[in-house]
Amino acid sequence: MKSRIFPINTMTPQQLAEAAALIDGGAVVVYPTDTVYGIGANAFDEEAIGRIYEIKQRPASAALQILVGTTAQARQIVQWNEDAEKLARAYWPGALTMILRPNEKGTPLRRGFEGLGLRVPAHPSLARLLGKLKNPLASTSANLHGRPVFTDEKEVEYFFGGKADLILTGGTLGARASSVIDLTGPAPHLLREEAVARAELENILAKPIK
Repeated sequence: MKSRIFPINTMTPQQLAEAAALIDGGAVVVYPTDTVYGIGANAFDEEAIGRIYEIKQRPASAALQILVGTTAQARQIVQWNEDAEKLARAYWPGALTMILRPNEKGTPLRRGFEGLGLRVPAHPSLARLLGKLKNPLASTSANLHGRPVFTDEKEVEYFFGGKADLILTGGTLGARASSVIDLTGPAPHLLREEAVARAELENILAKPIK
């Protein structure tokens, strides 16, 4: 298989529409975000999701997150709550992943997990692509499971060439991964403290977090 490679920041509206159609149709795509390079696919396409796990050698026990273009799209697939609203207003688009319980529409995306990890990335070109997708994008970092994430587009092209259907390059990235907060329980639980600090989250929520 030959991967189609495009520099995401110079893609025309027509190219973005074509890429979105391919992704909605089952293509696996690698792309830059505001944090690190990611690999993703139509969140409702089981075959495409399986390919992500295969390419990354990722165990089935490791969940994928969901990327959406707007907070409104996030609300369509999860049980939104007051804490989520406060954090979304403060950090979306941005480097915060929130885990929330799915609603009826989002339940097929659980794949055995209690919640869905959602993020609206602050990458303008990626946001344009997400806005053209008909479905949410299941996503994870672009690397072999447990190995460092690729930050240079040439590394991405070399490793994922012939494995992913689409590779969208965006230069060299150096940002930290997103912080991850679990909002499925009675109290917020910080699972990963990276780009957004615990103290900032507690300030926005006006309460301590686990």
